[in-house]
This record gives sequence, structure tokens and C-alpha cells, in this order.
Amino acid sequence: MGLAEEAIQCFDRMSEFDCEPDAHAYNTILKVVLKKDLFVLAFSLYNVMLRSNSLPDDHTYTLLIGGFCKIENFNAALEMLDDMSKRGVLPDVKTYTAIIYGLCQWKKVDEAFRLFNTMKENGCLPTLRCYNVLINGFCKNGRTDEALSLLSLLRIDGFPLNLQSYRSLINSFIHTKRYSEAYVWYTNMFKREIVPDVTLYAIMIRGLSEEGKVGEAVKMLDEMIGMGLVPDAYCYNTLIKGFCDIGRLDQARSLQLEVSKDEQFHNAYTYTILICGMCWNGMVGEAREIFNQMEKLGCLPSVVTFSALMHGLCKARRIEEAHLLLHEIEIGRSPSLFFRLSQGSDRVFDSVSLQKKVEQMCEAGEVLNAYKLLKQLAGSGVVPNIITYNILINGFCKTGNVNAAIKIFKELQLKGISPDSITYGTLVDGLYRANREDDAFKIREHMLKHGCQPGLSNSNAHMSWLNRKGKVSMAFNLYFEYLKSLPRWDNDSINVLENHFIRGNVKEVIRGLLEMDFTCRDFNLAPYTILITGFCMAKKVDEALAIFSVLGEFNININPTSCVHLINILCEEGKLDDAVNIFLYTLEKSFMLRPRICNKLLKCLLLSIDKKDYAIDLVDRMQSHGYCLNSHQYDKAMYVIRRLRRRRSNKIQNFE
Repeated sequence: MGLAEEAIQCFDRMSEFDCEPDAHAYNTILKVVLKKDLFVLAFSLYNVMLRSNSLPDDHTYTLLIGGFCKIENFNAALEMLDDMSKRGVLPDVKTYTAIIYGLCQWKKVDEAFRLFNTMKENGCLPTLRCYNVLINGFCKNGRTDEALSLLSLLRIDGFPLNLQSYRSLINSFIHTKRYSEAYVWYTNMFKREIVPDVTLYAIMIRGLSEEGKVGEAVKMLDEMIGMGLVPDAYCYNTLIKGFCDIGRLDQARSLQLEVSKDEQFHNAYTYTILICGMCWNGMVGEAREIFNQMEKLGCLPSVVTFSALMHGLCKARRIEEAHLLLHEIEIGRSPSLFFRLSQGSDRVFDSVSLQKKVEQMCEAGEVLNAYKLLKQLAGSGVVPNIITYNILINGFCKTGNVNAAIKIFKELQLKGISPDSITYGTLVDGLYRANREDDAFKIREHMLKHGCQPGLSNSNAHMSWLNRKGKVSMAFNLYFEYLKSLPRWDNDSINVLENHFIRGNVKEVIRGLLEMDFTCRDFNLAPYTILITGFCMAKKVDEALAIFSVLGEFNININPTSCVHLINILCEEGKLDDAVNIFLYTLEKSFMLRPRICNKLLKCLLLSIDKKDYAIDLVDRMQSHGYCLNSHQYDKAMYVIRRLRRRRSNKIQNFE
């Protein structure tokens, strides 16, 4: 609950009730103390612990080692590791990972790698997280090739690359301007059935923009939105900068205006990019106009914004205007900005820096403290924007404190700030996670009542959660409602499709939706894959296959995740011919499915009376498409298949 002081007071009073704290109690307090950077107090607690009957456990040492790494006292961290061994507490992979992470953060990657090898020599096997920490350490220090050399060790230990691994490597390739390699790895990631997140898309958009391929970066943004992900301000700012860098200022300005309609992407950085781009291209008048608009929109200019415009004015020999601008900094427009120039930038002085501070605190798990900061600044003139509130609401939802998120949702409206689609979407997701479906629908009703139309990503979120509960009909009806809210869609046609759905004609519904999609040039795959997944979860196999079939008629490829759901339910329902056909489809599309679903299909085929030969043929095809069937993950299936092959071979020899 964030009541650290009260927790410490309770801990101090335990002795009054003859209650001896155990290792768990000490660890709880140590975690609080270390979060507040009270390292001396943490070490004192450790010494008290040694003198008591409660001996430190592996978690105690992991916490302390992480604390010492945080202040770059690696000698103390290593001494703690030795002390741990002397007291008979074997360091586990979490303990080693804590030190490796600390060393990597402080650019001591070689020492981190040596410790990694020591850990393995001591018989402590690394986890995928440990590998990712080390890979990220090499990548952040510009040593991409050494990070790549770790991948062979990773494969030997039986770990597949996950999203975090790809993110570190692709970011490193782009940082070192090895763009072509970044794109190859990005493509391979999809083949491994790994779906990128907002952060990875942002990295790719930055890479394409830096390389001058802004058109491809825009396509990447469209692809991201098509997958149901909501781009953040960083994605849009990167694109805007890309347009400015290649001199396409009209498109930069157009994009800025487009994403600012809901006031969710108004930040000083966006305007500063535009102002810099325009000043660089000699459009100082336009830059000054944008600068004047900033404060009207509640977005205070930063030092960089002032500097960029001042430089542009001087370059254009408009010296008097530059002098006036300096005067505005000192006494007029933003007195706190002049204070920042003289005092440094490590302060909350405007809505943009507040947003950044709140984001950092929420990422560090200090959501309640971030909220307290907002309360403290209430009368200071620093006004939080909707993005800041969205970050806080998201932070509380992630920690499971949905009531606090709803409280903030009500507060921001009382202050005259209108929630945007991201606010509503975040709350809906949080309420569904808390199993509060009725409240999620109330938030949706509130959204519609206040004139904020749910976007596709918001509708997709509702549909996904309803599908997880097997409520496919409700999900379908929600999608129909969303389509009716679009001005370019014909409501009469949608009503006809609704009647088809009521009668169970799923094929007709999907065919009609796709025809309307292509007529309106508004096709998006996400709703269809969500519906396939929903029907699979509701065990309505025929309906799921119907959607798959119609998508095939329109030459639309479905994603690997939908294939996995289809194969899984078809195996459970005993429809093995269909399951094999879906798997062959994945081979044709070069999707690489994970061993779990492959093994499930092979096992079902091998256990059936008349489908064993299918399994043998399937294995041959899998090998020709690059599946590594020699790994331990396929041991059981391959053992049975080898026996079947021997029997088949013996029968042929006996016949001859």
C-alpha cells in the first residue's frame, strides 16, 4: 500500500509482543529500506539479523547484493556473495543475476560475463532472464557482436529467444546503424511466433526514420495499429522528426495535427522537433507561430524549445525578436524556466517534466508516491496533462489497485480534464483483469455518453476479454456496434449481417464484413483473429474454421497465434485431419510454432488408430522447414516415430 513508515513501526514493535521476526519479515523491511536508498540502515538490519535466531536466506542476500550494485559498490556485493557461501546458503541464479545486472548497468560487462561463467562452473544454471540481462548489457555498451556470440550458449542451454532478447539485439543494431541486420532479425522474430510490443515497434520506427525510410516507418506504424497496439508519443515524435529530417515539413505538421486531435500527444518535445525542423529549413515565421500555440494548449516550452527558436531567429537576422524571446524567458512567459536555466534540470517545473517524473516513478513501482507528488504540486501552477493521468491510471491498474485508478479517473474530470480513448481503454483493461466485467461496461457507457467514440484498439480489448470468458456472441455484437459508429459503414448492411449471425451463418457474416472492409479500404486483421481465438476458447470449432476458410478465400493470411489456437482445439475435439491441414498451412507460410503445440499434434496422431503415418510424414516436412527435432523438447515424440519407422522398414523387408 506504500505505507513504508507504518510497516517499519510495526516491525519495531514485534519485540513488545515477544514475537521474533523471521527471515520473511526481515526481507520485507529490507526491500522497503533499499527502495528508499537507505543502504547503511539495510546493512545494520542484516547485522541484527545475524545476531538473532533468524538467519538470512538466499532472498536476503539477493536484496542486499542488488542494493550494493545500485550504488556501484561491487566489492561489497562480491563480499556478500562470499559471506553467503560461508554461511552455507548457496547462491541461486537470482543472486548471480542481481550482480550481473548491476555490473551491466554500470558498464562493467566483462566482469559480468566472468561472473556468468563462474556461476555456470559452480553448477548454477542460468535462466533466460539471466541471459537477457547479459545480452542487453553487451548491446547497451555497443558490443553487439559479443551479444550475438552468446546466442550459441543460449541454444545449448535449451532457451529460445524471447521478445526481450529480440528487443535488445534489434535496438543495438539500429543504434550502431546496422539497419539491414535489424530488419532481418525483426522478420525472423515473426517466424518464431513472437509478437512485437509497442517498445519494439518504436525501435523499428526510429531505425527506419533515421535511415530516411520514413514511408516504410509509416507502414510500420499502420502495422502496429493493425495488431491492436496503441502507439505512444515516442512513436509519433520519431516519425515527425523523420519527416523533418528529410525536409517534408508539411507531412510532419500534418501528422502532429492528426495525433493531437484528442490532446493526448501534446508535449513539448513534439513542438520542439517541429520548431527545430522549421528553423533549420528557414521557416522561422512558421516556427514562431507553432511556439505561440504551445501555451494556449497548456504545453509549456522547454529550454531546448526556446534555444531552437532563438537560434533560428538569430540565423534569420531577426535579432530584436531573439532579444524579446530572451526577455520572455527571464520575466514573462515562464519564470520557472529561467529558474531551471540557473538551477539545473533535475526538477519538476512544468507539465512535461512532471509527466516524465511520474512515468519514471511508475516504472520503478512507486505508483502511490507518484500520486502523492501530483497532490503536492496541486497549488504550484504545474498542471498535469491527460498523459500523466493515463500513466498513473495504468500504474494502479497494473498493481491491481483498480479502485485507486477509478478515483483518479473521477478526479481528473472534476479538474476539467477530459478523458481520452487511452484513459478509457486502460481502465477497461484493468477492470477486466480484476474480473469486474460489469464495471468495464459502465466505463464504456460513460465513454459513449461523453462523446468519446471507442477506437478499434478499445473495441478489440473488450472483445479479447469477452472471448477469454467464452462470450463470443457478446464480442461479435460489440464489434457490430463499433462498425455502426464509423461514418463510412452502411448500418443497413451491418443489420443484415447481424441477422445472419443470429441464424448461425458465420461464413456469410465474415464474407460480408470482408467485402465491406475492402469497399471502405479499412481492412484490419485483428478483429478476425480475436474472433477465431474466441470461438476456439468456446469450443465452437466449426465457426472458427469457417472464419479461417473465408479469410483464405480472400487470400488473407492469419497469424501464428490463431493457428496455435485452432490446432489446439482441433486436437482436443479429435478433428485431426483439420489440425494437420492447419499445421501444413503454417509450414507453407514459414511460421515456426513452439514445441508444445507441435508435440500435442504429434502425440494425438501417434495415439490415433489410423493417423500414425501422418505423424511420420509431418516430421519429415517439419525437418525440411527448419524445425530442430533433435532437441530434448521432441524426445518422446521422436522416440515413438523412430520405432514406427523401424517397424515399417521391417514390414517392407519381410514383404520383399
